[in-house]
Amino acid sequence: MISKKVVITGHFGVGKTSLFNRFITNTFNEKYLTTIGVRVDKKSVIVNGEEISLIIWDLAGEVSQEKVPRSYFLGASAIIYVFDLSRPATFSRLEDDLVYINSVLPNVLIRKVGNKKDLVSDQTLKDIRAQTQPHFFTSARTGENVEELFEGIARKLLRPFSNPE
Repeated sequence: MISKKVVITGHFGVGKTSLFNRFITNTFNEKYLTTIGVRVDKKSVIVNGEEISLIIWDLAGEVSQEKVPRSYFLGASAIIYVFDLSRPATFSRLEDDLVYINSVLPNVLIRKVGNKKDLVSDQTLKDIRAQTQPHFFTSARTGENVEELFEGIARKLLRPFSNPE
């Protein structure tokens, strides 16, 4: 079986741990619990009859090198950069953060994810889509697009040259 490291990163309070929990255990907790350092767990996904083990690293908030050790990113096959659709400040530095990530891991698979879709209007989603060009809008609370996000990453990691971004 193939194993791939996937890092979930982004600002504090954007729902990284909630996405992690929704994918790993299909649960959601309304209480905000700050992640200290990093949480790691794994889940196997079957894609076209092939099994891939995703080793998910849920990093404490922030992307900058002052807050998160560079070593947490090393060896990652994919990065999920999460921002909060209801808090524009969480995606105001998105491009700078992605430049930093690409400096640590050139050519890594990156998925920009706007989370908390259930908290914003369709018009807000349209405006944010134009501004940030995310790969997914998710809701860890409802589970919307969470499985699709991780299964899409698994599919891309299994067949890196056959699937469009």
